[in-house]
Amino acid sequence: MLQEHDLNDSEFDLLEGVKSLFRSIVECIFFDSNIFRREDSKLMAVYSRDKDYLFDVNCEGFFTASVRSTVIDFILERKRFSDDDTDTFAFGIQRLINEKTYTAAYPLHDGTMKTEGSMRNMLAKDWASMKRWAHYQPLDQIRDYFGEKFGIYFAWLGFYTNMLILPSIVGILCFVYGCATMLNNQLSEDICDKTNNITMCPLCDRKCDYWKLSDTCLYARITYLFDNPTTVFFAIFMSFWAALFLEMWKRYSAGIVHRWGLTGFSAQAEHPRPEYQARLTNAKIRKMNVVTHVMEPYVSFWKVRVPATILSFSVVLLLITVAVGAVFAVVLYRMCVVSSLHLFGDTNDALFIPATAGLLNLVCIMILNWWKVRAAEVYDKLAVYMTELELLRTQTEFDDSLTLKIYLFQFVNYYTSIFYIAFLKGQYVGYPKKYNKIFNLRQEECNPGGCLMELCMQLAIIMIGKQALNTALEMINPLIWKWFNTFTTKTGLVQPKEENRSTDEVNEVHSTQWAHDFKLLEWGPRGLFYEYLELVLQYGFVTIFVAAFPLAPFFALLNNVFEMRLDAKKFLKFYRRPVPRRVRDIGVWFHILEILGKIAGMIIAFTSNFIPKMVYALSVSEDKSLEGFLDHSLSYFNTSDFPPDVAPQNPAYDVEICR
Repeated sequence: MLQEHDLNDSEFDLLEGVKSLFRSIVECIFFDSNIFRREDSKLMAVYSRDKDYLFDVNCEGFFTASVRSTVIDFILERKRFSDDDTDTFAFGIQRLINEKTYTAAYPLHDGTMKTEGSMRNMLAKDWASMKRWAHYQPLDQIRDYFGEKFGIYFAWLGFYTNMLILPSIVGILCFVYGCATMLNNQLSEDICDKTNNITMCPLCDRKCDYWKLSDTCLYARITYLFDNPTTVFFAIFMSFWAALFLEMWKRYSAGIVHRWGLTGFSAQAEHPRPEYQARLTNAKIRKMNVVTHVMEPYVSFWKVRVPATILSFSVVLLLITVAVGAVFAVVLYRMCVVSSLHLFGDTNDALFIPATAGLLNLVCIMILNWWKVRAAEVYDKLAVYMTELELLRTQTEFDDSLTLKIYLFQFVNYYTSIFYIAFLKGQYVGYPKKYNKIFNLRQEECNPGGCLMELCMQLAIIMIGKQALNTALEMINPLIWKWFNTFTTKTGLVQPKEENRSTDEVNEVHSTQWAHDFKLLEWGPRGLFYEYLELVLQYGFVTIFVAAFPLAPFFALLNNVFEMRLDAKKFLKFYRRPVPRRVRDIGVWFHILEILGKIAGMIIAFTSNFIPKMVYALSVSEDKSLEGFLDHSLSYFNTSDFPPDVAPQNPAYDVEICR
């Protein structure tokens, strides 16, 4: 009994030791609970003055700073400033700002970045610092400082970043496997074997000569790195990961929503937009809101919203056509370069054309994006105007509709060229006797090793290049504009000179918190839209096209680690404090993520050679191997059947059969 008791004690001590070790490892990634105390879950309800007796209003901090800012903004947005009843839209602080009556209106930051003991200072040191890149985020304090909308954004960004760790590891292992077995691939070895003496048909009309398949040896070997047996496994893995990610996010966000007292917050409980109420001032039909018990104007779905929605998305389709036209121009460029390179005798275009086309497409994407967002904000204002015509009741519904319009354009802008390579290139080329031409130009053909390598290059250039440019611009632009605002404020270019004040009074004014915040950048009308947009576009690259670029999750993880802290620093240091907004989820972005997740993995069936290889091994090969697959996949063509305008003009040697 004594020995058994001692054994149990030793087992217990060992278990406690393992727990203690694990606890000490995990504690290093948690934020300091003495600085950021975690809020306990508690029952909450929306405050109502009619039921004031149910709330402990005398409790210190009952109305937080973010709640007070929200209440003040609510009043300022709806307060009329004119006695003229015919001026329906004579209300709101934003119109007074547009008319230059006021310069700006914003909540104040909690001190400066260096004010010891302030929440801004604590967040800057223990959250917005790159030294804390591996730490959890103090979400409760972020929510108290910026509001629920920002809290939900950073919660989603942190969750998404953590979920990328596993696919990053699996993607690296798949890439390492491809490197380790690259020299053992039967298909690439057959392509590189010069003794096979396989002569291929010309890649362009008249100017191009016959060429040897062994010339693409390097391309075939590199392709194997991204098109090997693990590619299929990884594509399937990412499909399941995408579904698991969304389900786990719903569970995780439900806990946050409950803890923050947002469970009862819905579209019906949200107040109508002041613009909505102004447009429907003279509405004849009114109905009672079952939640707020307030009579509100009623908008006909079929007579008003359906026609307005059709008009809105018709304009969006027009802009999408412009983006598709830009990608089509890049495709024509690739066709022309094929002919011109062969005209000058250059046959090493297997890597040159995809690389230059990818860079050109990235430039087109950035130009289109700049045109849409920056150039006089034409599209932004047009999108807002079209969404206003839909007469959406709440700000959440308005933001979701506007988000969908702009995202559709961005989706086409970024993904069209990649979809072309993945699903269209090489599918409708025709055959040597009758090629399907566009503007009298031959369509591009995939390399005998497949289009996956080219797709990988296009994806890497656009994804990594876009992330690098956005990260640089996100930090450089606010810094430049902050310096500019500081310069104009100190020189008096944007405010009246203090002629009737003494020097001490002027210095006192400039030392106030509102004067410090005035030098910062103001939030645009879209808020966090472009932050979500960048990450959702990245999510599409990671899920839909991951089979072509297994390292995409790793680069996404690397980007998001920096993105999280740089966004935090940007919001705290360079921007005025935003007006807190109540939301209970990430809005329409969740439905966009669901759609992207459902089409993930589709690329493997169209671009990879995995399925043809499996069919050959199981149905054709006698020994169930891939030996002879290359010869099986190439058809024969008698050169005497070439039309006069297609056959090589000056062939280097006589060829009876090309492949």
